[in-house]
Amino acid sequence: MHPAIQKLETATKQTIEHLKSEFAQIQAGRASPALVENLMVESYGSMMTLKSVATINTPDASTISVQPWDKGLVTAIEKAIITSPLGLNPQSDGMIIRIAIPKPTEEKRKELIKTLKEFAEESKITLRNARHEGLTDVKKEKEAGTISEDIYFYVEKEMQKLIDQHNKTIDELVEKKSAEIMTI
Repeated sequence: MHPAIQKLETATKQTIEHLKSEFAQIQAGRASPALVENLMVESYGSMMTLKSVATINTPDASTISVQPWDKGLVTAIEKAIITSPLGLNPQSDGMIIRIAIPKPTEEKRKELIKTLKEFAEESKITLRNARHEGLTDVKKEKEAGTISEDIYFYVEKEMQKLIDQHNKTIDELVEKKSAEIMTI
């Protein structure tokens, strides 16, 4: 396999994984630890992710519970949740923080789907840019005479297949997440 194809394959996998993590953080009205696990919490003078300072569970479909390993972090965790752009309102009993996930309105659901599509388009642009970079490298090889024109066209065709395959995957992810958001 040509190195440009391998490089593109790596880039496409990273892009898909990044998109999946972005989608996991979109509040669809269902409780999910992924929604809050990457919030930054101040812990003894340094910033750490919530998942690295607490246990995060979903006792039911509409609640997230956060149990800090150190009870002294309860206030800092509450502050991180309140100041996040998620619009969540945590409730604490001094040991466990509970977050009720509100059901989104129809308007909010449509807005979420629009956001999904924006993330998907950004991912597709990233894929196209990675393909363009790869093709530029292969074109330089062809012009330098290190590969034949047949290999150049083969690599170009394989890169396009890879992009088409991952664009389809992105569309499927959007469709699946959109259906999840609309069926709440």
